[in-house]
Amino acid sequence: MEVAKVGVVMQRTPLSNRWQPFQWRPVEIVRDIALPEGGVRRLRDDPTDARWLFSGFEVQLFTAESEGYYLNISSPVPCWFVMWRMEEMDGSEMCAVQSVTLSYNEAARLMDGGERVDTIPASNDIVALLASFVEKHYRPEPKTKRRKPSFEGGEEVSKMVVPEGGSCER
Repeated sequence: MEVAKVGVVMQRTPLSNRWQPFQWRPVEIVRDIALPEGGVRRLRDDPTDARWLFSGFEVQLFTAESEGYYLNISSPVPCWFVMWRMEEMDGSEMCAVQSVTLSYNEAARLMDGGERVDTIPASNDIVALLASFVEKHYRPEPKTKRRKPSFEGGEEVSKMVVPEGGSCER
């Protein structure tokens, strides 16, 4: 099920830091505008606020990710997750958006893999779309009680105990 083709507006602001001269962050998700030449367009370029549009991201909802969508809409601020990296472009270092998702679990997997993922709050219509999808497709796994062995004796404890001088094999 396709949600939309979207673009991401990334903002670059200067920092007073000799190791990192700029801060990059996503500031807006927009309906996609087809762009030639790799899908990147400079929107603004002044010393205090530069912005680029990265386009061409098709966001789809998958039933296998329904738990991730549920976790997203259950959070205090449901959001888009934007994965981006720093890359060399035209002789200078610049951010490059790699993917966009609405799944909390997918974003967590990306971060576990060492990727940079930032968030942008989702609009009410996207949250409503996700809620409808979750209602239709998400079925939480039933919780099962696991009986903990008693340390006050009994058959389960005797199975865990190895007699002194005895072997662990049974």
